[in-house]
Amino acid sequence: MSQPLGEPLQVEVWSDVQCPWCWIGRRRLQEAVAATGEEIELVYRSFELAPDVPVDYDGTSVDFLADRKGMPRDQVRAMMARVTEIAAGDGLEYHLETARQTNTVLAHELLHLARERGVQEQLKERLFRAYFTENRHVGDVEELVSLAVESGLDAAEARAALADHRYLPAVRADVAQARAYGINGVPFTVIDGALGVSGAQSADVFAAALRQARAARAGATSVPAS
Repeated sequence: MSQPLGEPLQVEVWSDVQCPWCWIGRRRLQEAVAATGEEIELVYRSFELAPDVPVDYDGTSVDFLADRKGMPRDQVRAMMARVTEIAAGDGLEYHLETARQTNTVLAHELLHLARERGVQEQLKERLFRAYFTENRHVGDVEELVSLAVESGLDAAEARAALADHRYLPAVRADVAQARAYGINGVPFTVIDGALGVSGAQSADVFAAALRQARAARAGATSVPAS
């Protein structure tokens, strides 16, 4: 295990709570951090895969993907089965066919509150499990408040923040930054604002990126995609 030197590396991850590869990517990044012994400051940034979807989408997740991508439903189910198998290999339990498709902007707003209160990682993990494993409605205010409380947030503050949308500008700023970086899909990880890793890469790839960022910290300025 390598020994980290200096201040923690800043790791920003653009993701959506309905993105199956984003939870897989989180697990692999965690494995890389453990393997390298690197100190990081992890921040989750907002990215909406389907901002036009209504909160109460009338259909299944299979319907959603089939209609959006124009794929046969059998092909969608086969794709879901494959992702579920991959997720299981990373210790994650997915139930994709019964997942509740929704609009995730409120979840992103709540994640910004959680960051300010120092519990963003706890809420991110809880939202992933709620959506993929428990098939809860992560676009519903009361469901979100319940998950927020489980993650260490105050119920009244969470409910008020969702009601007045005080963190919506922060969500929009994350989306704008993603566009500026040329990010078209998630997960996308940016280390120290200098090194970009696209997708749910293996733990070895994340570990190599962390080592590279540490070695090149002083002079790295661009964001190449791996």
